[in-house]
Amino acid sequence: MLVLKRVFTLFVFCAIAVSALQAQVNNSTTGGQIINQTITTAVPFLRINPDARAGGMGDVGIATPADANGLYANPSKMAFVPDDYGFAMSFSPWLKALVNDIYLASLNGYYKVKKEQVISASLRYFSLGNIQFTDQNGTNTSQFMPREFAVDVSYARKLGDYFSIAASLRYIYSNLATGQQVGGSEVRPGQAGAGDIAWYFHKIYGEDKPVQHEFSCGMNISNIGSKMSYTSSVTKDFIPTNLGIGLGYTAYLDKHNSVGVYSDINKLLVPNQIDTATSNGVLKWRQESSIQGIFTSFSGAPASVIIKTFDLAWGAEYFYDKRFGVRFGYFYEPYAAGGRQFLEAGLTIKYSVVGLHFSYLIPTTILRNPLDNTLRFSLLFNFNKGGKKSGENNSGISFVDDTPKKAKTDTKTPPLAQPQTAPVLTPAPAPATTPAPATPDNNTPVTPK
Repeated sequence: MLVLKRVFTLFVFCAIAVSALQAQVNNSTTGGQIINQTITTAVPFLRINPDARAGGMGDVGIATPADANGLYANPSKMAFVPDDYGFAMSFSPWLKALVNDIYLASLNGYYKVKKEQVISASLRYFSLGNIQFTDQNGTNTSQFMPREFAVDVSYARKLGDYFSIAASLRYIYSNLATGQQVGGSEVRPGQAGAGDIAWYFHKIYGEDKPVQHEFSCGMNISNIGSKMSYTSSVTKDFIPTNLGIGLGYTAYLDKHNSVGVYSDINKLLVPNQIDTATSNGVLKWRQESSIQGIFTSFSGAPASVIIKTFDLAWGAEYFYDKRFGVRFGYFYEPYAAGGRQFLEAGLTIKYSVVGLHFSYLIPTTILRNPLDNTLRFSLLFNFNKGGKKSGENNSGISFVDDTPKKAKTDTKTPPLAQPQTAPVLTPAPAPATTPAPATPDNNTPVTPK
């Protein structure tokens, strides 16, 4: 009963937070029109989590238990991954309702160097399909296949039993319209370098009781790096530097059942782009460095504007018998910042070392989402050294075994009798002799009569 109360309390908290954000949005209208505060960046695909498990819970992932796809939302979680090594593949169709050749695919793997150290690597590839270019008169000129990708390397380390940190390095490549002309400049591929800094905390309470409670939290500042340009212009675009904070609670009811509730909040750390001041004909906020943009993202606009640049997501999942899981979640973005709002549902099936996650997005507004009514999936493989079994469960935590413990009985074969050794023979005592009769002082023997 206590577990259900805690889960219900967290659900109520999330509902109140969503209502508060909605109220803030409603107060930002002028004459019935919503003020547009949408922040745009280069390579926005970096903010798409390819993990279908996260995709079934409103895209939460910062404080969820670690698995092979954990490095996308919070690389520091990988220090707590239960298996020694593994890899995962994910696939997400994009704009499936319109075209069939746009998709996001990813491949990643991890290896536990030591008990407290894990290295990970990943590749995210975003294909934008086949594009037909035309001139100003609408005449077809050429065709092109835009594509983007990012390569990551991450290192995570435990600092004690409950805390971990991680750092990631990332190379980003974006080829959208090479060879075309924009404003008299030839378009070329954009390139950038970036990194992540993250931490994660999780602790289990009541390990000696029938029900275990796990609390987790984490933070990830991702895509801290250079700006990107597609032409020879000195003016460059920001990449999506992002601050993510997550909370989580999981109840392990017994060795077969667990319930978890998680929530994330995200904020783009780039200028708010509502300042129209210019310098030498260029908007001042565009002249800021990426590091300056991190700080001005909190100070470059009124508080009523900044609060509407936060995204909120929450989700819940249930696992049974370590092999089957269901989940759902909700993602909320204020209308002024883009208005993405949708429900998500997911399913997990695991057998031996293989796990398969599915997710499905259900829109809740009239605004179209590229993933509307789209099925995504992730395929995971986890292994252990020495032929040991794969992770104890999909959540990366050991369930409590509440089976009554029987008194230990000694069923071992009794030890063999010790070999008999030959007895030690000791000489028999000499027979007693009759003492000689006393003799006189002159030592003359007395002859018996």
